[in-house]
Amino acid sequence: MAGSTGSKSKPNILIIGVDSLRAPNLSCYGYPRLTSPHIDQLAAQGTLFENTFSAHIPTTSGYTSMMSGLDVFSSQVVALRHKGPVRSEVTMLSELLKGEGYNTACVGLSGNPSSRGFDNYLDYKAWGSWEEGRSDKAQDLNRVFLPELDRLCDADEPFFALLRHMDPHAPYLPPEPFERMFYDGDPCDPSNDSMEPVLSFKPFRDFHASWMPPGITDKDYVIAQYDGAIAYMDAAIKTILTFLETRGILDDTIIVLNSDHGETLYEHACFFDHHGLYDSNLHVPLIIRYPSKVPAGLRIGGYNQHKDLMPTLLELAGIESDIDFDGRSLMAMVRGEVASHESEIYITECTWMRKHGWRTPQWKLIRALEPDFHFKPPVELYNLVEDPLETIDVAETHSDVVESLTERMEGWIAKRERETGLPNPIHNQGDWHGLEGVGAFKSSQQAYDSLYIGDSSTARRLQAKSR
Repeated sequence: MAGSTGSKSKPNILIIGVDSLRAPNLSCYGYPRLTSPHIDQLAAQGTLFENTFSAHIPTTSGYTSMMSGLDVFSSQVVALRHKGPVRSEVTMLSELLKGEGYNTACVGLSGNPSSRGFDNYLDYKAWGSWEEGRSDKAQDLNRVFLPELDRLCDADEPFFALLRHMDPHAPYLPPEPFERMFYDGDPCDPSNDSMEPVLSFKPFRDFHASWMPPGITDKDYVIAQYDGAIAYMDAAIKTILTFLETRGILDDTIIVLNSDHGETLYEHACFFDHHGLYDSNLHVPLIIRYPSKVPAGLRIGGYNQHKDLMPTLLELAGIESDIDFDGRSLMAMVRGEVASHESEIYITECTWMRKHGWRTPQWKLIRALEPDFHFKPPVELYNLVEDPLETIDVAETHSDVVESLTERMEGWIAKRERETGLPNPIHNQGDWHGLEGVGAFKSSQQAYDSLYIGDSSTARRLQAKSR
C-alpha cells in the first residue's frame, strides 16, 4: 500500500497520552467496572506494565520526563508552571526522531515546555462546563488528528505522533450514554451529604460547581463520570487503532498508552484533581504494542518510571543515541533479563502544593516544603503493605522510619546534584503557584486564602497561561 510503513526503514511511533488517568481505574488493571475494553484488547496484544510510576507530578514535569528520558535533576523541570523552555542541553524525543527522518505531530499539548521540537501542533476543544453541555473531548481530538494521521500515513517518512487526551481530566462531562454507564441513582439525593466537603473547599468549589449538576450531593455520581470519561475515551482510541489497521500499518507502528499522572477522586481530601504524592496520582498505566518485538499478553510486575520510556522506544525503533539517559530501556524486563528497575524512587509534586518524598515497596514518606492549603502535616508516612490506600499516617509512631527514609532521600538528592552539577529544582521554584511576588506560603491559611481556581473558564485560562 502506498505510504505504508512496511516499506519504510523505521517503525512509526504513536504515544497515546491520557491526562489524569489512574491505572487502577482501567479494567485491564483489575478495576471491577469494564471501563476500558479496547485498551484491554491493546494490552492483550502487547505488554502491560503493572508498576509504572509518574515520579514527578504533574503534567509538565511528567511529560518532560517521558519525552526526554531524564529525571527532574537533569531536566530541571519540576513544576506545572515551569518558567521558560526545557534546558537547551536536553534533547527531546521529538527532536531526536526528527533528526532520524521522522515526521512529527503533537495534538493537545501546544505551548507546553515538554512538547518542544514537533513539526506540527494541533489543538482541540479540551474543556467544558455544565452550561455548555456534555463534552466531546475525545471525539474532538479524533476530528483534528485523523486527517493529520492520514497525511502522515501517505508520506514516505515514518511518523511520530504524541496525543494528549483530556478525557478523563476534569471537567468530567462524558456524552451519552457514558454519563450513566456506571451510575443509576439520584445525583441530587437530599439524604446524601458526601459532596459537602467538596463544595465547601474554597479553592476549588466554584470550579467543581461549574461542571457538576446543580444541587449535586452524591460523590459516587462524580466518580462514575470519571469512569464514564475513561470508557468514552477508550472508544475514541479504538477509532484510531481501526484507522491504522485499515491502512495496513497497525503492526508496523509502536503504540504506547500511558498517562502523565493519575487522579485523586474522593481520597485524601484532594477532591477530583491531581495534586498530592499519593499513589492515586503516582501509579499510571503503561501498555506497549509492537508485535515484532513486544510479546502479546505479557504483564510485567517490575517497577519503572516515565524516564524509562524514551530509551525503550529508541531500542524498539533500532535507533542509536549517545544521550546519557537517567532512565533505562524496559526491554530488559520484557526479555526477563532483569526483574525490575529501581524500586525506591524520589517523588516530587509542584502543582497546588510543593512537596517531595521517598517511595519504597513498603513505605511512602511525604515531606512538605511549605504549608499546603489542605492543612496537612509537614511530614506524612504510610505503610503501603498494610495500608495500600494510604489512609493511616504513621509518621508520629514510626519516627525511626521517617528518619531513615529522609536520610535515603537526602542521600539520593545529594548524589543526583553531584552527578548533574545542578541543584534540586524543587527548592528553586519561586512563585510556582502563579501568584507573582508571593513566594513560598508561610501558613496553610495563607495558601487556602490565596489559591483559587475559579470556574471552568478561569481554569481553562489558567492552563493556557501555564503553557
